[in-house]
Amino acid sequence: MKRHAFLKTVWATSAASLLFASAASAETLRLSHNTGDTTTWHEAAELFNDLLNEASEGELSVRTFPNSQLAGGDQMRQFEMVGRGAIDLVMTSAINVTPLIPEMAVFSLPYLYDGYDQVDATMNGEPVKLLEEIMDEKGVKVLAWGESGFRELTNSKRPIRSPDDMRGLNMRVAGPMYVDVMDALGANPQQMQWVETISALQQGVVDGQENGIGAVIIPQRIYEVQDYITLWHYSYDPIFLGISKQRWESFDAETQEMVQQAADQAMAHQLAITRENTAEGVDFLREQGMDITELTPEEIEVFRQATAPAFDIWAERVGPDIVSSFVETIESSKQQ
Repeated sequence: MKRHAFLKTVWATSAASLLFASAASAETLRLSHNTGDTTTWHEAAELFNDLLNEASEGELSVRTFPNSQLAGGDQMRQFEMVGRGAIDLVMTSAINVTPLIPEMAVFSLPYLYDGYDQVDATMNGEPVKLLEEIMDEKGVKVLAWGESGFRELTNSKRPIRSPDDMRGLNMRVAGPMYVDVMDALGANPQQMQWVETISALQQGVVDGQENGIGAVIIPQRIYEVQDYITLWHYSYDPIFLGISKQRWESFDAETQEMVQQAADQAMAHQLAITRENTAEGVDFLREQGMDITELTPEEIEVFRQATAPAFDIWAERVGPDIVSSFVETIESSKQQ
């Protein structure tokens, strides 16, 4: 009996030691993103954790911090913090990186794209690699891309059918390029962190904002504080999941492959559900009482001409090589 009890004690101690060792060797990565926990961004981040945790058999997990919490609510700082290794992972939109990397504005140049076929041609081809190389130089490896989609315009004042309707509106914008776009349209742009935007809309500090329907407008319930939406498809907004190069290079090849596969699957899911939600979203917003304005091609052309000065300013900042790569790929996709 004594020997049996002794063996049970040894087994229990060994099992506890193994569990402790396993827990001690497990690693939790921290991921920061811009939006709230109801968005497709957050859903992708949580899926990334689930996939990585399963693939690594619990050795790797991801803790997600929405609303740019790890950057003190400053969505522009997240990328820089990942670049120097203060945060492991970031999910953010291209436009939020433009203060550090002006070239990232290329995706969102006003009226660069006519539709998703053209978007996919650039995002799955050589043009996007040019931007990934630049971010890599800044200490961030891009793992995979998703999207917020085409940014549509909402406001609480009136339907918008022409640039004249924009005059005098106080518009929340996400980055410096959009400041120039709104200036060109006669609106009053106010660059503001997303975490401040909902309350600013509620309190009337700003009259409107622009964002993707499936990724932000619906899950963040913008329809509760805005009465009008204009489908003007003026600017495309990709998002990406990036990892600190310091962290990436600390992984062995097997771990890197696990992380990459989990990222690919999570962001493919994010893109798919964002497009699905966007396709169904207009009817949903109409049911919620929003006044929907769908612009004709002729009306969109008026906006295109009005925002051309902002396009030219930012195309110069982006650089002719990158802009040419995007434009040539888009033109080629039209011929297929």
